[in-house]
Amino acid sequence: MMEKNLFLIGYRGTGKTFLGKIIAEKLGRDFVDTDELIIDLAGKSIPEIFSQDGEEKFREWETKALTKACEKEGRIISCGGGVVTQERNFPLLKTGVVCLLKSNAKTIFDRIYGDGNRPSLTDKDPLEEIVHLLAVRAPLYERAKDFEIETSINDHEKYTDEIISKFNEVSN
Repeated sequence: MMEKNLFLIGYRGTGKTFLGKIIAEKLGRDFVDTDELIIDLAGKSIPEIFSQDGEEKFREWETKALTKACEKEGRIISCGGGVVTQERNFPLLKTGVVCLLKSNAKTIFDRIYGDGNRPSLTDKDPLEEIVHLLAVRAPLYERAKDFEIETSINDHEKYTDEIISKFNEVSN
């Protein structure tokens, strides 16, 4: 029987990588972080890709990384926050089950502020940028997801159990 991939999507700082690693361990599955794959494929850091090549080139790398992550079944895949901004990524996401992780803007800001590995995507103040991009991406996240989990409170045990339970429901 085919084991479906579980894709974790959502804005940066919602817990995709952190929770994904725990879920992979609990389920005995491979974990793939598409941001790490991008760095491997491009041979440079994400801030370097943005500054040297621009966001459009980064989005191309993101699709290549997502495609590579989908080469095997049964993986837990943490996707970059903007994966839903490219129409070409939707068919890839639909090859598995998609869990949207959501947090409020203030929680996200508190989690990611000062992380130099996350380049600014707008010319707005960091909190304003989060609010703006959450609003812009909301309909895309809604369209991509099979189910969602709210992750504003730090309770990874509760979240991982909830995600696994809903994943099992949706994938069977």
